[in-house]
Amino acid sequence: MDFKSSDTLRDGPHIPGPRSEDHLPDTVTAAVKVVIVGGFGVGKTTMVGSVSEIRPLTTEETMTQAGIGVDDNYGSETKTATTVAMDFGRISITDELVLYLFGTPGQERFWFLWNGLFEGALGAVVLIDTRRLEVSFDVIGRLEERGVPFVIANNAFPDGPRYPADELRQALDLDPDVPILECDVRRRASSRDVLMTLMRYLHELALARV
Repeated sequence: MDFKSSDTLRDGPHIPGPRSEDHLPDTVTAAVKVVIVGGFGVGKTTMVGSVSEIRPLTTEETMTQAGIGVDDNYGSETKTATTVAMDFGRISITDELVLYLFGTPGQERFWFLWNGLFEGALGAVVLIDTRRLEVSFDVIGRLEERGVPFVIANNAFPDGPRYPADELRQALDLDPDVPILECDVRRRASSRDVLMTLMRYLHELALARV
């Protein structure tokens, strides 16, 4: 059997290494860490997967009966897997600058992992679901406590109610300068636009401090 083409090794299953296209380009001189946060089932894993230029790392596990009565899966009843640690991806902004994307777990019982994921983060995307705005309150509060700048991205579910940005801002008790935009995280271009909005916002904040 050809070793190079085999999926099975003598001592166990073959674990594939990084693909050539996953290697960091030699031109990169700077990297920025961004976290993607939100409640359970708002689309964090989907966003990382849609926009990442490398094969995303996910830590999804099958949902079991043990989560019934513990996890709020309203609006996500058909969801069969959930992130238990983090999602990871990468996107190039320029030849010199890349974003490292870290998606956080949504269930409140896994939020203790957020502290490590927030370390060194320059900014955050808060994904919201207008069917369950209340699950975003604690998420936003944690970012504000840690002083992490963020933008709000409304992942527009087909059956989700539509609200003007001013009403969302009031409902979420946001500062007037925090960007709010609508997106569809299944689409790469839409997810990319959210990240570019965050980058522009961070640039504006940096200029304001000069």
